[in-house]
Amino acid sequence: MMEFLRQPWTWYAAGIIIGLIVPALLILGNKHFGISSNMRHICAACFPANIPYFKYNWKKEIWNFFFVAGVMIGAMIAAKLLTNDLPIVVNQHLSSELAGYGITDFSGSVPKQLFSFESLFTLRGLIMMVAGGFLVGFGTRYAGGCTSGHSIMGLSNLQFPSFIATCCFMAGGFIMANLILPFILRL
Repeated sequence: MMEFLRQPWTWYAAGIIIGLIVPALLILGNKHFGISSNMRHICAACFPANIPYFKYNWKKEIWNFFFVAGVMIGAMIAAKLLTNDLPIVVNQHLSSELAGYGITDFSGSVPKQLFSFESLFTLRGLIMMVAGGFLVGFGTRYAGGCTSGHSIMGLSNLQFPSFIATCCFMAGGFIMANLILPFILRL
């Protein structure tokens, strides 16, 4: 069984599993799938203040804490027990393009030249990790939810604002990957 779990899975397996989680959450308890709202619940629970945004009954959403804890514990279990010794397969065209930017180490799940503690102290790492993290957080708050909340849950409920948000997420991703990222990688 462990060998089966360690093998690379096809991309649509995760889609099917996530696609089954959404109706299960709705049927079992009228719960909505999403991760970013948990930061509000954590702040409301841990830092009670006289801020109107955090004054609500966060205890009704306690199941979200267990959901996020399960995601984190599952990720740790997968990282420790389900690692695969096979090298990461990168398309040859992408590999040669990234080599032009000095990115050649694909031994981990992400390139070490971009995402490591040492690269954090470079201009490229600062832009990628700090500025990128800030923009993701700002965009999530501005859009009223993250990609999983809008693109998975919102679209499955046929919510028009989620459709708009998903289109903007996709457009932003295409612009970033094709126009802005090559500029940042040249730094």
